[in-house]
Amino acid sequence: MADGFEGSQTPVQLSLGVSLRDDATFANFYIAEGNEQALHALQEFSAGGGEGNLVLWGSRGAGLTHLLQACCHQAFGCDLNVQYLPLRDLVGYAPEDVCDGLDKVSLVCLDGVDQICGHRQWELALFHLFNRLRDVGNRLLIASHTSPPSLPLLLPDLKSRLLGGVVYHLRALNDPEKALALRLRAKGRGMEMSDDVAKFILSRAPRDTNDLFHLLDHLDDASLQQQRKLTIPFVKEVLGF
Repeated sequence: MADGFEGSQTPVQLSLGVSLRDDATFANFYIAEGNEQALHALQEFSAGGGEGNLVLWGSRGAGLTHLLQACCHQAFGCDLNVQYLPLRDLVGYAPEDVCDGLDKVSLVCLDGVDQICGHRQWELALFHLFNRLRDVGNRLLIASHTSPPSLPLLLPDLKSRLLGGVVYHLRALNDPEKALALRLRAKGRGMEMSDDVAKFILSRAPRDTNDLFHLLDHLDDASLQQQRKLTIPFVKEVLGF
C-alpha cells in the first residue's frame, strides 16, 4: 500500500486518496512563543536529521496536521520518500493493508494516533510498524491531540514505544497570535489583511484555527471572483457577519 512520495514524483496525491495541502508548509506557519524548539526539531527531523521517532502533541487547532504535512513537503524536497497517513480517515481500513510496506519508507507521518486507541488490531499493527522501521533505520513522526502518557492504549508495549521517542508539546495560539496567523496565511495567498480586519473576523468567527482558515479560503475565492480587497464591509458581506 505504501507508495508514498519518491524523489522523482510530484507530491500531490498519495495512496488511498490521501493528499497534502500545497499551502501546508513551514513558511506560512505562525510560530507561537514557546513553540520554537518543536518547530526547529521538526524541520531538522524532516530533513533527515536525528534518529528514531518523534511525537508531537497539542490541542485541536494547534496546527498538528499542518506541521506533519509541512514535514512531508520538506522531506520530499530533501529527496526522501515519505508517507502521510491521517489515521482518523483510515481507521476503517484493515491496518495490515495500510501498514504493508511502510518499513521501506524513509519517513512515515502518522496524524492522529489518538484515533486508533482501543482498536486492538490497529495498535498491534502500529507496534509492529515501530519495530520494522527501527530495524531498517527508517523513522516515524507521530501527532496526537492527547498527551502520550494519557493515551488510552490497550497495548502497553505500544505506549512504551511512543514514550521512548522524543516528545514535543505544541502550544495553541492565543487571540493576538491567531490574528497574526490569519494575516500571515492571507499574505501567502496574495491578499493584504489589515490588523483591524483580522480582529473583526476573530471577534465574530469560531476561535478554532481550522475554522478560521476555512473562512479565509472562502474569502480568498470571493476576493478573486469579485476583484475586491479584504475590507470589513467585504468580510461582512461574504461571511454574513
